[in-house]
Formats: sequence, C-alpha cells, structure tokens
Amino acid sequence: MKAKAFAKILILIIFSLSLWACSTEPVIDIAAVTAQPKDFVGSDTCKMCHLEHYDSWKMTMHSRMLQDAKANEDAIIVPINEETIRADLAKLSEKLKVPSDKIYVPQKEEILYTIGSQWKQRYLVKKDDMLYISPIQYNADTHRWVNYHEQDWDKRPWLLKCGGCHATGADLEKNTFKEPGVACEACHGKGSWHSALPKTAVFEKRNTIINPAKLTMGVAAQICGSCHNRGHATMKKGSGWPVGYEPGKALEAYYKSTSFEAGDVKHVYANEFSKGHHQQFIDWQQSKHAKEGVTCTSCHYVHQIGMPQTRSQTSKSGSMQCFQCHLQVNTNLAHSIHSFANCIGCHMPRIAKSAESGDIRSHVFVTLLPEDTLKNPKIPNSCQTCHKHKNDDLEELQSNWKKLAIIPKPVGKPIEPVEYKYTR
Repeated sequence: MKAKAFAKILILIIFSLSLWACSTEPVIDIAAVTAQPKDFVGSDTCKMCHLEHYDSWKMTMHSRMLQDAKANEDAIIVPINEETIRADLAKLSEKLKVPSDKIYVPQKEEILYTIGSQWKQRYLVKKDDMLYISPIQYNADTHRWVNYHEQDWDKRPWLLKCGGCHATGADLEKNTFKEPGVACEACHGKGSWHSALPKTAVFEKRNTIINPAKLTMGVAAQICGSCHNRGHATMKKGSGWPVGYEPGKALEAYYKSTSFEAGDVKHVYANEFSKGHHQQFIDWQQSKHAKEGVTCTSCHYVHQIGMPQTRSQTSKSGSMQCFQCHLQVNTNLAHSIHSFANCIGCHMPRIAKSAESGDIRSHVFVTLLPEDTLKNPKIPNSCQTCHKHKNDDLEELQSNWKKLAIIPKPVGKPIEPVEYKYTR
C-alpha cells in the first residue's frame, strides 16, 4: 500500500512540474515595454494569437486593397497589353488631356503594387525612388481601360495622396509603410506594446490596443470615416488622408471632409449626396442612421469567424440586411410597387461611381424621387437607376408615385354617434 501511495504522489509531483514548465513565460518589465514609443508590428505578428480573425480578414477587400505584384503575380487581374490599352484610351480621345499615344503605359515588370480588384485596378510604379499611380486604370465590370491623371500622374506622390488608406503604417518622413492593405493595425492601432506583453498581464495587455467594439459609437465610426471619406488633411498640406490620426481619436481634428457647399461639384451632388467613391462616411453623417446610432459596423463586419457571406461584407445579403431592424409591416402605398422588398433599390440608389457611373450605392438611405431630378436635372433619382424605368418620363413617374404613396382623403359623411340606453 505504501508503494502505491508513493507512486501516486510521485505522479502528481511530475504532473505539477510539467504544468508549471508549460505555463511559465519570461518575466517582462511592463513599465519598460510601455515606456518605449509604440510602433507597427504587422498582421503576421497579430495572427500568432488571433488566427481565426486573421483568416477572416484575409478574405475581405481590405486585405487586398494594395497587393505586392512581385510577391504575387496573380494580383494583376488582366494582361498588361500596351496595344489593347492604347486602343481603349484612343476611344476616349475627346476627354484626354494627353494624346492617347503619349500616355505612359507601364510594362508588367515595372508594376510593383496593384490597387484594388473588385471594381477597378490601378498600378503603382516607382520613379526617382517614389511610388506613383500610373495613368492607366482597368475597369473590371466593363473590361475596358481608362485614363487616370494622365497629365500629372508623376506629380502626385502616392504615399502623400493616398498611401495612408491603401497601406498600413504609412510614414511620410521615411517614405515607407509597414505592410500593404488595410491591415489589423489600421483599425486597432500600433501593436508593439500589445504583442510584447505576456498573456498573463491580462489588463495591461488589453489597455495597449484599440478595440473599436468597445469605443463609443461616434468615435468608432470615425475609424471607418478616416478612409471612407474625401477631403484633405489638416496636419499635412497636400495629403488626401488624415495624417497623424490614430484609431480612437477625433477625426475632425485631422481631416476636413469635402462638400458641394465648399465647391466640390466633381464628387458631390447639389443635395450633398456623394457621387464619388470612398465617400460613404460623408453620406452616413447625413442619414437618420447616424442620428439614431446605427453605425458602419451595425451592418458591415470587418472580420468574422468563418467565411465572409457577402460581397459587401454585410451580415445578410441585399435587403435582408435591412429587415433585421426594419420589420415588414405593409405591402401598400409606395411599398406596393414592383421593387417592394428591395429596400436598397430605392433607399440606396446606385448614384455614385467607383469605376463606372452608378456602380456603387448611396449611404444616405433616402429615396430620391423623380421630383428631385425635375427640380435639378443634375441630381439623379432612385426610379431611373432601375433598368425598368431608366428612360421613363419623369413627370409620369412622379405622378404614378404620388398615386401610390399618398393616402387618399376620406370621402362621405361622418357617422352620426348613436346613443345607447341601458335598462334593467
């Protein structure tokens, strides 16, 4: 019996020692770590502890906003054929500021990075040790080449104009960036302290990183607004992105959004709805959603466990996303028209442009009526963005809408009240 008891004690001791050996972490001076300047570490460091979120993020368009064409040749989604490109550019000769045969067309070997791939693709090349967007653009849905700043492309340094929203950890002084794409630290902030601290320092480690889900709604939405926006930096003259901004800070201090009122007729309609791409934040700020606390991540996810479900990274596809909050209560009045149950067709009309006119949706969540276009022909309407009504008469469209949407006035005489007498 003594031998058996001794054996059990020995096994427990060995087991305890093995647990102790597995659980030990090197002793780290937390104060010394957090005394150092914060820096970017890259998503490859983040994935060591957050692999499932990393895998999900890799499936999103954020991760593919900027891709290294030397590390992955397949990032270039179309053959770079100079003859084909110039033939397409020649079709635009009336709009070009440089003759089509004089526009710089890069060779495939010159392309260092690709920008985008969903709607369009642009190409980064190097000149005098600076990255520039070459003056050609491939529009994916229509399979055609178009011009892009053909007259001044090499006067617009990419890192200054666009880099902070295409890459993570852009540094204008060093003319570098940490990694291509909108990666973990673009939304969570610099991760050097967070990655250096041990898991056992639970509370200290948590406090070294930004979790947008734990910020107040307005501040969290401004993280998205730092790039889904258009305007100019307040801290760095000439920059198109908010230089100096960090997740969790107030965006307005670093960036001033564009507007029609301020004179931007190219990117904004007269009603202040966006006509340009990456301007969803400008739209959302005008919406009732913004006033009621429905923010970007109420509808869109940045990463999730498992495969992304939709092209636009929404939890449900199309109008099913809307029905999660807006219950279907009737099929009459304006909701009796053919597009009922297609909320986004009317309330998120395709009036903005990424590659081709009308390929992305408004985010003001307001139906634009034919009368809006009648008042100002330069403002589009929801009805004519639909192929069914594309060429319909505006007056007739507005008249038909009123017939459906306006409750008719009651007719006839009011019912005389009836007195009831109660008897036992």
